[in-house]
Formats: sequence, C-alpha cells, structure tokens
Amino acid sequence: MTTNFDPRDPLVRIDPYPIYRRLRETDPVHRSHFGYWIISRYDDVDAVLRAPGVSSEFYRNATWANRRGGRDSPLVRSVQNWMLMLDGPAHRRIRSVIGSVFTRSSVERLRPRIAAEAERLLDAMGGGEIDLIDGLALPLPVTVTCELLGLPTQDRGRCRRWTEQISRVIDPSIVTEDTAEMNSAEVEFRGYIFDQLEKRRSTPREDILSLLAHTEVDGVRLTDDEIIANVLFLFVAGHETTVNLIGNGLLALLRHPDQLQLLRYNPEMISDSMDEITRYDPPVQIVSRLLTEKVTVQDVTLPERAKVMLLLGAASRDPARYPDPDRLDLTRTGIRTLAFSSGPHYCIGAALGRLETSMVLTELLRRYAKIELTTEDLAWRPNVSFRGLQELRLRLTF
Repeated sequence: MTTNFDPRDPLVRIDPYPIYRRLRETDPVHRSHFGYWIISRYDDVDAVLRAPGVSSEFYRNATWANRRGGRDSPLVRSVQNWMLMLDGPAHRRIRSVIGSVFTRSSVERLRPRIAAEAERLLDAMGGGEIDLIDGLALPLPVTVTCELLGLPTQDRGRCRRWTEQISRVIDPSIVTEDTAEMNSAEVEFRGYIFDQLEKRRSTPREDILSLLAHTEVDGVRLTDDEIIANVLFLFVAGHETTVNLIGNGLLALLRHPDQLQLLRYNPEMISDSMDEITRYDPPVQIVSRLLTEKVTVQDVTLPERAKVMLLLGAASRDPARYPDPDRLDLTRTGIRTLAFSSGPHYCIGAALGRLETSMVLTELLRRYAKIELTTEDLAWRPNVSFRGLQELRLRLTF
C-alpha cells in the first residue's frame, strides 16, 4: 500500500507524523500526483542534501517563478540573490561574506539583549491565561534580528509584517493573493533596508549591516542588491524558525511532563536539550531541490530536472536512525538533527535560533511554578514548509 502524499492536506498540518511513518514504511521514494518526488528516510534525505547534481535555484523553474509573480517580479528578482536559493560558487561567495560577520561571537553578544527582551515580554504577559505565540514567540525573533543588524527596534512591527508576508515565498501552497502581498512587502522592505544601508555607508556603526556594507572577501564586496536580499532572507529564516521552535518545543515538553520536570530540576540541561527538541518536532518540515542530473535514491533513479521534496520531519522520526523516535527523550545521545538542513545549505542562523529558544525555556521555567495547556484544540499555521502554531494558549502560575 502506498500513501498519496499531499503536504496541503490539513491532516499533515495537524499531525504529519503518522503520515510520514506510512511513507517511510511503504513508499520512501514516493512519486506524488503533483509532480514531486517525496523522500522520507533519514539517510536518503541527508544524502540528497549533500549530493552533487542537486540545485536550490528554484527561481530558474518557470512554473515556480510564475506562481510568485514571474521572473521579473520584485520577489523573484530578490530570491535570485538569497544564499538559500543559490548553488556552487555564487552560494559560497555570499555565504562566506554573511558567515564572516554572522559569527558565534556576534550571536553570543546578543545574549543579554535576548534575556532582557524575553523578560520584558513575559513581564507584559504576566500570569494567568496567555497566548505564548502572540505574546512572546512572534515578537522576540524580529526584535533580536533588528538588534543583530542594528535596525531601530521601534521599526520591529513593520519588519515583522513584511517578514511574515515574504516568508511564504518557499511555501508550495501559495495562492494568487499571497503573490500580490509578497511582492508588495518585498518592495517596501527593500526600500527600508536600502535607506538604512545608505546611513551605514556614511556613518558606520558596530552592527552587522555596517559590516555587510564594508566587508570584502577576496577583494570583492557584495552589491546593494545582494546585501538587501540577504537581509530579507535573514529575517525570514530567523523569524520562522525561531517562532516555531519556541512553540513546538514548549508544546512537546508539556506533552512529556517527565521531560519538563527533568529540565526544571536540571536547568543546566536546557541548552544541550535543543538537539532533541528540534529533532522531535522540527520547525522546518520540508525543503525542496531541483535535480541537474540523475540521482539514485535506494534503487530508484530520479531523472534530471526532477523536483524533489525532502521531508525533514519524517527523517527526524526515522526509527532506523533514532530508536523509539516518537518519544521526546532529553537524555538521547548521538543526535545529528536535520532540522536545520544539512550539507552546504546548513542554516547559518541555527546557533541564534537555539540560543533564543533555550533562553526562553530557561526563563519560563524559572519564572513559573506551573505551565499548563488550556486546550488541546490547537491551530497550526497554514504554511506547509514550516510547522508552527498559530497560538499556544497557556495557563501560567507563579
């Protein structure tokens, strides 16, 4: 028996893991009815992410580009410069510049600011019944990204709105209304970042945007288009991943009260627990690739120009890689999560997302004696590439 997998199925958003299990067991290299090959086993997903002949340059696909406004639309012109959407030397060039300024030390310097912002948001929420997504998980990563880039925090509301609209660009389920909103948001956000970049050129500061404006690699600087496009990408990647990681992570702990208690009694474990938390319910569920040459997965040869959908969520629950994978076990060892991808496109902001989430969990457990779900009737966001809650209603007791 095979499963006709469709990521747009509402059941996939509510609980994809039984569907993933059937795919792994019955049809791990699945030819979907909408034209993609679906890969669900850990070793296969990891191998494709690392394989030559595998491209991230989806903007070259006419169907993909047309659904986002066409190749000359503002959004598609922008993503042609996103390091997420580039291969080979072009990808390495931009990643080397971003990586040279987006360092572990630059992330660590944000620790006091993350703590202060988390405390401010939790102070505003107080106790009783709250929505953790709207009250903390959504505003925190945008504020942190603004701090990282040196953008005024009073602009975080606009940056959050633009980011949420543009982030749908990689979602395979977008509709016509999304296309108009995404392109409008790109034009507005681009103009805003251009103005900020001009200020850094005339008056540099100690922030990443200033460094991007002046950093050279092998004597070459990024163009304005490349800088602005990748600032937008950093907002999208940092925002979506961290919002979902906070929400999914706390939900997993609430559904495994023994593991929540383990962290209460051993808060020093929280940072190291992030590997298991991201494995259990990854914030990014699906990434896609185009094949520039034939690729063999198990005994199936995928043809050149095939579109491949890699199920990171399914790979993270593969029992061939992780014994008893449907159980959250914060003492699990040997974790090499694919939650932040693998190979040349490993998420450059993974350390920041993990830091933000671990600090939020630390503060929640320090501040509240009891954290409870007020309902099991959960609403998940409609984006099929990312997995995240629309809200997380909690009862917080001091």
